[in-house]
Amino acid sequence: MEINNIPAVTRAQMAEVDRLMIEKYGITLLQMMENAGRNLAGLTGEMLDGAVKGKRIAVLCGGGNNGGGGMAAARHLVNWGADVQIALAFPAEKLKDAPAHQLRTLRAMHVHITDDFPTGNFDLMIDALIGYGLRGAPRGNISRWIQKANRSAVPILSLDIPSGLDADTGVPLGDCIHADATLTLALPKVGFREDGASKYLGELYIGDISVPIRLLQEMEIEMTHPFTPCSIIKVS
Repeated sequence: MEINNIPAVTRAQMAEVDRLMIEKYGITLLQMMENAGRNLAGLTGEMLDGAVKGKRIAVLCGGGNNGGGGMAAARHLVNWGADVQIALAFPAEKLKDAPAHQLRTLRAMHVHITDDFPTGNFDLMIDALIGYGLRGAPRGNISRWIQKANRSAVPILSLDIPSGLDADTGVPLGDCIHADATLTLALPKVGFREDGASKYLGELYIGDISVPIRLLQEMEIEMTHPFTPCSIIKVS
């Protein structure tokens, strides 16, 4: 299955891509997270008409690697002059190693971090709650925050996939973010082609996380590098 001549992958295939990048090619999770975060910050800037200085941005972060990507983006946005608030939907002490690393950096930078849903007037909200690995309906804080984000009337940019959407079927598994735009990572997910998925995805972009073309060839995913010379491409 292809989107703009770019092959789409299943949840299992994407997990294998991630595994091979780390175990065979030595591309660390922090490297991938940095690529994701930098691209996410760049697209945030585009959605805010090219200027983030002084703009108020809320970043909703879950406890996994998706949340870490959101935190990496937040670091860039703060450096560019944005007023960023990090909202953790997961206890900080239970974060995995890579997102915990990102959080320590943000704390050292004195970025505003809260464990409550962000309140106030924001120019944009980043959804980094759940990634492509979701297999059941969002629960607890995640479910409540998805509902609040959808009611906020603030434009939403989702990282990789709108939180709550199934990567294989394109069907919400419960509460699901209605994004204005989605920056999916490396490759589109097969569920994005299914009827009804577009109303959750919004405008779809693909961000480069430096997957070696040789790796894709080994997995029999035939593709020339789509990102040259840019690290983000828009899917029409």
